[in-house]
Amino acid sequence: MTHIDLQDTDPAEASAKAATLIESLPWLRRFRDQIIVVKYGGNAMLTEELQDAFAADMAYLRWVGVKPVVVHGGGPQITSMLDRLEIPSEFKGGYRVTSTEAISVVRMVLTGQINPQLVSKINAHGPVATGLSGEDAGLFGGRRRGVVIDGVEHDLGRVGDVVTVDPQPVLDQLAAGRIPVVSGIAPDLDHPGDSLNVNADAAAAALAIALDAAKLVILTDVPGLYADWPDRSSLVSHLTAAELRALMPRLESGMIPKMQACLDAVDAGVDTAAIIDGRVPHSVLVEIFTQKGIGTEVVAE
Repeated sequence: MTHIDLQDTDPAEASAKAATLIESLPWLRRFRDQIIVVKYGGNAMLTEELQDAFAADMAYLRWVGVKPVVVHGGGPQITSMLDRLEIPSEFKGGYRVTSTEAISVVRMVLTGQINPQLVSKINAHGPVATGLSGEDAGLFGGRRRGVVIDGVEHDLGRVGDVVTVDPQPVLDQLAAGRIPVVSGIAPDLDHPGDSLNVNADAAAAALAIALDAAKLVILTDVPGLYADWPDRSSLVSHLTAAELRALMPRLESGMIPKMQACLDAVDAGVDTAAIIDGRVPHSVLVEIFTQKGIGTEVVAE
């Protein structure tokens, strides 16, 4: 017989826990059986604690009946590996210039290192995660892009945009009850056999659109969108697509790809998109299952 020591039960603490669970009820109803695409990367990956918390969040979503799909990048880890191999890193207009030599490292880090590590951490909570690459089964198709700086276009090498998405490989995994974990790399449609380094924020938005997801969540390294950075009192918690469009020309350059991804997703029919602080453990659960959420949410109107 299990012995319960009632003296160890704090009624106030128990009530607070119950209140948190009850607060999640309408959101559990809202998102049960719905697809939520989560872009994971950057600073949210940098400590073991944050990696473990994120993995637990994804497993929690799966076990309460939500269908999470993870798209990950890995900029800091790619930079670290390029440095170790003495391959120079160069950025133009916020994009990593990716040589033929560098793309091999990008693939190795994303698909060979980060992806299986994250799958393993999620699977510590039950055998539900499976790894995919944007190169698998025609999931992504990419096309090379440059970047315009001061009116002049610069070549970025093996860098591209996701221009086609076949969601079937992800849908097949979801139908089997799995959590697909997708690395942000794509085959080059114009140069068969070549791979492209793609922006993981944009790739997550493209996949959310193709999957008809209920929500896109992008983890970043700030509490949310600031209307007037660096004024920390200008944090915006909720805005419409039209309001975001008006703000875009004034945004800090590093925030533009993330907010553009949110805008693209909402414009194409994804109900809501949010950027949240990936440095806060369990920020995904707070965003999805509480009334106030965390970070900045974008809606159509």
